[in-house]
Amino acid sequence: MRSSRAILGALTEGLRGAGLPEAAIQLVPTRDRAAVGLMLAGLDGNLDVIVPRGGKNLVARVQIEARVPVFAHLEGVCHVFVHRAASLEMAKKIVLNAKMRRTGVCGAAETLLVDRAAADTHLKPLVEMLLGAGCEVRGDKTTLAVDRRVKPATEEDWSTEYLDAVIAAKVVDDLSAAVEHIERYGSHHTDAIITEDEKAAEKFLREVDSAIVLHNASTQFADGGEFGFGAEIGIATGRLHARGPVGLDQLTTFKYRIHGTGQTRP
Repeated sequence: MRSSRAILGALTEGLRGAGLPEAAIQLVPTRDRAAVGLMLAGLDGNLDVIVPRGGKNLVARVQIEARVPVFAHLEGVCHVFVHRAASLEMAKKIVLNAKMRRTGVCGAAETLLVDRAAADTHLKPLVEMLLGAGCEVRGDKTTLAVDRRVKPATEEDWSTEYLDAVIAAKVVDDLSAAVEHIERYGSHHTDAIITEDEKAAEKFLREVDSAIVLHNASTQFADGGEFGFGAEIGIATGRLHARGPVGLDQLTTFKYRIHGTGQTRP
């Protein structure tokens, strides 16, 4: 609460300096969680939209109880798929950045998928690189065989957002199998393919149903600032009306102003 009050004070000072109404930003002055329920009900029409920021339990509660529009920001179970036509050096660079640049952000990669056709050349170097960087690797049988330091993955690992230096790794039969895995276990947040095959990239970008889909780039680009949207509120994983990075423009709705000269519709 004290932190929130300090943040409010800084924001109010900024509003004042910009000549904007100081009351544009307000703090709900209570720690009582009953207030959350009142806000979710809309406070008699005084709330237009809610952007929940917090843990999974808060976000889930908001989605269940809200009677006002909600921008859903669920967990980021993000994947990097290393296709058979991937450059190993590019794959190493992107995977390391996607996982280890900042492990606690929603765009951090949580699962590494490697095309079976590239497993002999790409899997071991990628796993050794991650382990060497201090990342725990939890793998399927094929991944376990490349390094004794790899721990066995459980079914739960494939759908876990670690937000830590931990990654699940799996060898999949082909691109279609990668898409199927992402559809089954992912959170429709951010997923990437590494490949020099443009047709394979196009198929991945077309068929993976996520808010952000990348070709030969790190999942850590999942950020409104990186998209040129300014300060980010979050990454929306729903479909209406904002999806992906949410900035100020995405928080607005439309208003149509019609000018006539007496027209009537036949």
